[in-house]
Amino acid sequence: MMPIAMLRVINLPVRLTSAQVLFWSSLFIALVCNYPFIHAVFLATSPNSLSEWLFFLSVPALLLNITILLLSMAGAFLSPRFTAAITIVISVLLLYATVSYGVVFDRSMFQNIAETHPAEAASYLNLSLFTFIIFVGFLPAVMLFRSSRREKAKIRAKKLLRLNLFAVIGIALIAGFLFKDYAAVGRNHKELTRYLVPYAFYNAAYKYVRDSYLRPPMSFRILDKSPGIAANKKGQPKTVVVVVGETARADKFGINGYYKNTTPHLSSIGAISFDQVTSCGTATAVSVPCMFSRLSRENYDSRLADSQDNVLDIIRRAGATVSWIDNNSSCKGVCKRIDTIAYDPSRDSSLCDGDYCYDEVLLPLLEKKLAEQTGSQRVIVLHMIGSHGPTYYRRYPQSFRKFLPDCPRSDIQNCTEEQLQNTYDNTIAYTDHVLSRIIQSLQNVPNASMLYISDHGESLGEAGMYLHGFPYAFAPEAQTHVPMIYWDSNLSDPNFQNCVSAQSRQPLSQDNLYDTLLGLTHVRSSTYQPEMDVLKSCRT
Repeated sequence: MMPIAMLRVINLPVRLTSAQVLFWSSLFIALVCNYPFIHAVFLATSPNSLSEWLFFLSVPALLLNITILLLSMAGAFLSPRFTAAITIVISVLLLYATVSYGVVFDRSMFQNIAETHPAEAASYLNLSLFTFIIFVGFLPAVMLFRSSRREKAKIRAKKLLRLNLFAVIGIALIAGFLFKDYAAVGRNHKELTRYLVPYAFYNAAYKYVRDSYLRPPMSFRILDKSPGIAANKKGQPKTVVVVVGETARADKFGINGYYKNTTPHLSSIGAISFDQVTSCGTATAVSVPCMFSRLSRENYDSRLADSQDNVLDIIRRAGATVSWIDNNSSCKGVCKRIDTIAYDPSRDSSLCDGDYCYDEVLLPLLEKKLAEQTGSQRVIVLHMIGSHGPTYYRRYPQSFRKFLPDCPRSDIQNCTEEQLQNTYDNTIAYTDHVLSRIIQSLQNVPNASMLYISDHGESLGEAGMYLHGFPYAFAPEAQTHVPMIYWDSNLSDPNFQNCVSAQSRQPLSQDNLYDTLLGLTHVRSSTYQPEMDVLKSCRT
């Protein structure tokens, strides 16, 4: 009710023309909403000389003039004041994401937003967000909206044309005198454009909509029509449980040397950690399809990956039983041609709250799958909710509040560093518990193995960055260095164990998953690249 009450008292004596509303709105967007962009330009250029300062000071001026032109064009279809008000609110929302979490917007980030489950989206709602939006965005927009005065169409058009003329002249002068400087900075710091509010967001939205809905669908490509399963010398079909983690950082695993004992069970149960693994992307929407795709990180394209076989399709076509069990929002298209148990946030009242389930909910579903007698190779994929933020505290039960004080809130930027680190570390400790339970279930299954790999990492306030989804080119290592854990019933063989341990120290990536899974399941395929199979030398 407070915003409505405040609106009733906003009745400014000053009445602005449409041109003035457009100018002040553009100035607000250029200087306030684009503060992160201007700050990034300052850090990139580090002006010292007079010419360098002239270039830097010209940046907000250029942005102001461009914003005037763009708002004018949009206002030609709607009303200028309505366009300005909507743009301010959107820009302030984007500003909050950048200031609070360090988020920048490109196509992959927009894809991550567009494909976010409603429960995940709701986890970002908090008092800090509402307060910021109301006072920095909503009230300024309403003040400008209510302060505008009615004008005759001819007079309004004349004043708007004059304002746009000045904007064009301003752009021409800046371009004429400083074009070389802009070209050099743009060439050397291409990432700066991703901070432009709201234009980077609009550009990302256009690219996502274009690629997802406007382009004609690609014909589906079968990469291998007749894969097969090699004879198994051990006589027992292979059971492989692939656990896809969520938002887990490799450096937070005690088994990798972290000073907190976050993985006591994995350390004692005989699992082997591959501690130099990098992800394909920095968001689930990219990493999960990419890691199961034949495409490498360098040439990954979501449309292409979605229109051809992934490794699970190849394994299923070879004759193996393949299943996907989800405790995350979705499989991002990877499981649409295999047996799937979809995400259900209410499947178990003791482990679910209607929005999320703790990852232990996967265990009885796994046990049921393991009890099925298939007589063939089988792959069971478990997709965890893992350490998904910002509500890390909802990823583990009260009994797993091992590291205290923690941070039981979603506006994590307002927690102390100790609280945030402890909360995240508790999610890793709970993941350790769930993985150890999975391994215990497999200890009773002949010729079984478990391979855990997280989709991407997470920033926890380092350099002002939070969460994930940053462009890969300048994403921090915290978002790209992921844990990979391997357990196998054959690790009781000292020779096999020593070989796997040696391989675990090699630099690897999610690109290795495709061929490693084919090797683990003894699938013969024309798509197999033996040099990418992490465990090939150990099996032979």
